[in-house]
Amino acid sequence: MAENKNQGAAPEQQNLSQLLQIRRDKLKELQDSGNDPFQITKYVVDNDSANIKDNFDALEGKEVSVAGRLMSKRGMGKVSFCDLQDKTGRIQLYARRDEMDEAEYARFKKYDIGDIVGVKGVVFRTQRGEMSVRVVTCTLLSKSLLPLPEKFHGLTNQELRYRQRYVDLIVNPEVKRNFIIRSQFIKHVREFMDGRGFMEVETPVLNTISGGATARPFITHHNTLDIDMYMRIATELPLKRLIVGGMDRVYEIGRIFRNEGMDPKHNPEFTTIELYQAYADFNDMMDLFEDLLSSAAQKILGTYQVQWQGQDIDLTPGWPRMTMAEAVKQYVGIDFMAIDSDEEAVAAAEAIGVELPETADKTWGNALYECFDQRVEEKLIQPTFITMHPVDVSPLAKRSPKDPRLTERFELFICHSEMGNAFSELNDPIDQRQRFQKQVELRDKGDDEAGMMDEDFLTALEYGMPPTGGLGIGIDRCVMLLTNSDSIREVILFPTMKPLD
Repeated sequence: MAENKNQGAAPEQQNLSQLLQIRRDKLKELQDSGNDPFQITKYVVDNDSANIKDNFDALEGKEVSVAGRLMSKRGMGKVSFCDLQDKTGRIQLYARRDEMDEAEYARFKKYDIGDIVGVKGVVFRTQRGEMSVRVVTCTLLSKSLLPLPEKFHGLTNQELRYRQRYVDLIVNPEVKRNFIIRSQFIKHVREFMDGRGFMEVETPVLNTISGGATARPFITHHNTLDIDMYMRIATELPLKRLIVGGMDRVYEIGRIFRNEGMDPKHNPEFTTIELYQAYADFNDMMDLFEDLLSSAAQKILGTYQVQWQGQDIDLTPGWPRMTMAEAVKQYVGIDFMAIDSDEEAVAAAEAIGVELPETADKTWGNALYECFDQRVEEKLIQPTFITMHPVDVSPLAKRSPKDPRLTERFELFICHSEMGNAFSELNDPIDQRQRFQKQVELRDKGDDEAGMMDEDFLTALEYGMPPTGGLGIGIDRCVMLLTNSDSIREVILFPTMKPLD
């Protein structure tokens, strides 16, 4: 059997090699005749496929100049039809030998699918009613030396699609929609924030301390300073320094790097927006987040009703808000607010099969959080704000005045996916130092995701930070929602991939 497989593979490989050689021979022929496409530096374009179709009545009979990639060729003899693909879509080209220079038509007949051409021609409609461009001149602008995936199967291998996004975009034009929506969403975020008096800023990607979140960092080395540095896992601490400095409303849209696992919802580098507003709290952040995401859906998609991960999602404003303890009581049946001791809380969690991580202290707060994380989160489909997280898992959030075990923090969940995280920010430097110290102790126990002591940030807090609301939003997750994408790799142009051997 193995021998037969090899025999079948050899002709296929031979055919590919022949195709590659034919294309290179065509290029050499063009170069030898003084028509090297790679020497052309510019081609003037005054139209595109979408505009021609949208304004056909006004353009019919007029000459246009378009450019793009040849995606199909058909016809014979004196007449040829091609599909030209540009940034806006496709339009048919109609070429007749008796309407073009004879030598140019001969060259045109030899062009391959995948070649990039510039076309001057007249807009018209064929006998079959197809909006087309009647070719007057066709200039080869770039020779495609590799054949595109064949028409009927295309590029369907997911891993290959992500590795060769350039081919994916050529042969699967619907993929482009995801990235158009991504661009529109980021534009909407900026307009939304700027319209509310926020100022966009930039903070360092390389830091001497890893902080602002619980995550494993990427570590690199600065040769001149001879120190290890950490790629940022959050923009939180630098932005809060700006609040201390009197910049009352700031935000940053930026790349974040976390040296963690990869799955349909996680990529080692991803994009967030973090924003901070002085004299506000986490309730203000809930209002802002709900308004931001719902208005994005309405503006970009024209509806509050979206589909994601096989679920019908309603983004109409007025999303439910419940505390983490209320959610656990509703979905699991444990009333943590009626439990006083750490031992009883841990026992209640273990009774339903919830285990605390080895590095986590056996506390009431950790037991509550793990019950939610392991038993409740997966049940949250419609947009739901989960508030009042335990202090144990919220080292940067302000304690609740009503219950010191909890913090004024929320996460938004849609389709059991966390979309964002927000706090009433901790501005007590003494409390903050104690929480940093607990993170250091966890790191000493082997938890390499725990934070570090940041003395400069503590110094900033000692100068005084006003009451502040802070919010972090995962841009990639929001785009997944708006595009009905099941994998984060569908909304990142060049996702992280393991190199091929």
